[in-house]
Amino acid sequence: MDKLKNQIITALCENARYTNAELAKMFSVEESTINEVVNSLEKDGVIVKYSAIINSETLPEKPVQALIEVKVAPQRLKGFDSCAEEIYNFPEVKSLYLMSGGFDLAIFVEDKSLTDVAKFVSEKLSVVDGIISVQTHFILKKYKIEGQITKPSEERKRQIVQA
Repeated sequence: MDKLKNQIITALCENARYTNAELAKMFSVEESTINEVVNSLEKDGVIVKYSAIINSETLPEKPVQALIEVKVAPQRLKGFDSCAEEIYNFPEVKSLYLMSGGFDLAIFVEDKSLTDVAKFVSEKLSVVDGIISVQTHFILKKYKIEGQITKPSEERKRQIVQA
């Protein structure tokens, strides 16, 4: 069953739109078995959400996205968790990670404009207890998102010809 779970996870990471019937055919098992495994993965928190990968650069209204590096003073008996909990509840925060290295938290935020992201940093993030420093990096262009190259395939196939 663990092998089947891993196969299902891999398949759904490649394409979350696979139906249980398609997965059953792929792995030569009954659809009811797939239903059972997928329900178990969802219940256990392995599958948290199904979503589409969007290249926001192609949208008419392009949101502003930023990576924010944060240094935090861990709180006694709580470590980084209480600070992270306060931060991940902000609607602008799309992802939040505890990191090793030169900073403690990596925050990916998205908002309507540069001004809105700046306002988030200055009015919401910087006043969270325990934050020592913040460094904001605005995302200028995306070449690859969640394993997917953003250029159309025909554009990637062209070769540069020089005379």
